[in-house]
Amino acid sequence: MPDTIAVIGGTGALGRGIARRLAKAGRAVIVGSRSAQSAQRAADELGHDIRAAANADAAAGADLIIVTVPFAAQEATLKEIAPAASGKVVVDATVPLVPPRVARVQLPEEGSAAVRAQTILGPDVAVVGAFHNVAAAKLMGDARILCDVLVFGDDKQARAQVVELSEAMGLRAFQAGPLASSAAAEALTSVLIFLNKSYGINGAGLQITGEAKPA
Repeated sequence: MPDTIAVIGGTGALGRGIARRLAKAGRAVIVGSRSAQSAQRAADELGHDIRAAANADAAAGADLIIVTVPFAAQEATLKEIAPAASGKVVVDATVPLVPPRVARVQLPEEGSAAVRAQTILGPDVAVVGAFHNVAAAKLMGDARILCDVLVFGDDKQARAQVVELSEAMGLRAFQAGPLASSAAAEALTSVLIFLNKSYGINGAGLQITGEAKPA
């Protein structure tokens, strides 16, 4: 398991929730942001000995990197951390939401944001897609979250690492196939947003039915 985890975009709602859950589980966490000052404010608010740094420094100081930025900032952020990401696992939680039509599926030309991340970061990085469908607000609480995490990647060992991290955060997680299949979870986020708006659901999520045996 990684000794230190950087959460890039850790000042946003999803990043803060992931950072908090990981730190509460005893992991060493660095919150990254474009501004080191903004990262420090978030770390101070979250507590649990979370450290802070600018994005590139956070990535350099971590063994595993989780990227939780908006789609519009994905490319620039990945290029910024690329030198520090070489040889590491990068978990990309980016969902291709294009305002104002966030309840409509709009996948990028590459087929998914995760495949786009792999293209930008290059073959020396093991990109994993995960955390697309978990409501950020629920991660900030301590209650059990009734939402499963689907983990995608071409590197089985990297996928397994992210499943273990998810479970440490109190989430049930499944290895869900190759990186290209991340498109399914990314697209589902728009469906969940539509359901939230249409039916007044507070953070709709995904659960896998049936009895799961060890993979």
